Amino acid sequence: MSGHAAQAAANRRGILYMCAAMAGFVANDALVKYASQSLPAAQLIFLRGVMATTLVLAVAQGLGAMPRIALAAQPQVMVRACVDAVATLMYLWALFHLPMANAIAINLSTPIFLSIFAAVFLREQVGAVRWAAIGAGFLGVLLIIQPQSQGFNAFALLCLLATILHAVRDLLTRRIPASTPAILITLATAATITVVSGLVSLVQGWQGFGARELGLLGLASVFLACGYYFIISSMRQGDMSLTAPFRYSGLLLALVLGYLVWGDVPNTLAWCGIALLVGSGLFMLWCERLRVRRLAAS
Repeated sequence: MSGHAAQAAANRRGILYMCAAMAGFVANDALVKYASQSLPAAQLIFLRGVMATTLVLAVAQGLGAMPRIALAAQPQVMVRACVDAVATLMYLWALFHLPMANAIAINLSTPIFLSIFAAVFLREQVGAVRWAAIGAGFLGVLLIIQPQSQGFNAFALLCLLATILHAVRDLLTRRIPASTPAILITLATAATITVVSGLVSLVQGWQGFGARELGLLGLASVFLACGYYFIISSMRQGDMSLTAPFRYSGLLLALVLGYLVWGDVPNTLAWCGIALLVGSGLFMLWCERLRVRRLAAS
């Protein structure tokens, strides 16, 4: 197979893996949101965390990563895991009280904050056109959140704060040595989320649950583990600037599930916000791809 053909095949795999990852994450969100109707938030996240951690442990064992498990306790990994744990708790708590498409759309604004952090903390050059795209994307987020004079939606704000923390998490990922297996980073994150949610559940309180709730959370943990696996696989296949836009496939699935399960339909302002957010994200990715091509040509 020629170099171009091999690259094209890798790109196709990367796109398929990205779509599969987003489907897994959205299915997990839908199942957890549905289960939240009968379980306290912290208890639910803890139970799912136990199942997800067990699954990731099994995958790590299957990949032969367990002899290097001490790498999961590196300071860089643990700091990232703690930030991810707090962000996950905040995001899921917000998800339980927001239309699913709105929560996922806000969470998809992570690249906007990553661009801002890269400019501020990494001193990356961000031109006027890219700043304009960032501003348009942030306007889209505001249209989805829709602050009103009657009172700000606290859960939409919580979702936005979780998104900012997810951007911080992605920034911290760059500080982790490439020799640390991704599955061990995932294991550290899953275990930390389980511990933190378990502590919060002691304060929030527990209530009885049955096979139905366990079944929903068990299925959610499978989708979550699949999402983790496919997102890592996607990042290791093909051109990232080509595969990254397919993250937005998750928003389409969230809109469909939100309508079918909860009857959620975004209002006109939210639709405009979603269009602005997705459009600005795609535009920034297109600009980055052009920049990389120009550098390669020179």
